[in-house]
Amino acid sequence: METSVNDNMLGWTHRNPVKVIIILIALVLVVGIVAMGIGRYSIPSLTIIKIPLSELFPIEKTWSRTIECVVYDVRFPRILAGILVGAGLSISGAAFQGMFRNPLVSSQILGVSSGAGFGAAIAILLFDSLVIIQVSSFVFGLLAVFITFLMSRMKSSTPILMLVLSGIVVGSLFSALTSLTKYMADPMNKMPAIVFWLLGSLNHVSAKDIRVFGPMIIASIIIMLLIRWKINILTMGDDDAKALGVNTERLKIAIILCSTVLTASAVCLCGIIGWIGLVVPHIGRMLVGPDNRYLLPVTILTGSSFLVVVDTLARSLSASEIPLGILTSIIGAPLFAFLLRQNRIGW
Repeated sequence: METSVNDNMLGWTHRNPVKVIIILIALVLVVGIVAMGIGRYSIPSLTIIKIPLSELFPIEKTWSRTIECVVYDVRFPRILAGILVGAGLSISGAAFQGMFRNPLVSSQILGVSSGAGFGAAIAILLFDSLVIIQVSSFVFGLLAVFITFLMSRMKSSTPILMLVLSGIVVGSLFSALTSLTKYMADPMNKMPAIVFWLLGSLNHVSAKDIRVFGPMIIASIIIMLLIRWKINILTMGDDDAKALGVNTERLKIAIILCSTVLTASAVCLCGIIGWIGLVVPHIGRMLVGPDNRYLLPVTILTGSSFLVVVDTLARSLSASEIPLGILTSIIGAPLFAFLLRQNRIGW
């Protein structure tokens, strides 16, 4: 009876979260299979399913080696990266919205995207190595959040308002430095490369990139899922959370660290992609309510499907690939406006 009352207070008992999660898992699989067959080299969905199964079962191969290369070497890493990045940005946004108790917060609030973007821009300006660009992006993303945390630190506590204000300051600083880098770049070669990177794309993702950043993204997501019930307590406020025995400072540091790794890894893989960490958590709340025990898994699955669909559109709508940042803004802004209109924005 007590559980029922508490769940009802959290506002999700009108839906079955387990059924929603099962449906979303199936949706991710369907979207991934369909997306793997779409492109300039079209592949039937049944063939997509048969190719990996032929490695385990005696299935007659009716497809060419070229199709296997397209599936394994080109589309599978790209779609897997889309799933990981979508999941990471979405869960970061949901966790931050709960921690900051603000529905307008996203995974970029602490300046990590601006810092990572500057790191990538300066590396593109000075070097031609993709590895150096990714390392520089990741390091500067971590540096930006570290500066934000130091600025917001007051004695033995970290007030939420100070974190937000510090994040705005640091984000603005690194955005200005990025603009300065673009101003100094060669307009014929370096400038287009910097702009395209900052707009976001999964075009250059390889299996090696997945092996490097995939484990970091998965580990951070697992940690966030393990502490998701504590985020419910944190949404009550620091004083109430401390009264219930939760070490709010350690919890904030864990959430910030995991979200920073997720966002910085996402920028390393595909550049800066906005709106996912802001809009997807609200879609999750419409599906299962605000209880983070169910909201975070639903947000992961919804964000994964959303980014794979957007990436498929990006590489299919025109002859040249459309940057992801443009499409996510075109889709995310009207969707967020619709949620505002329906009074469904909340945390």
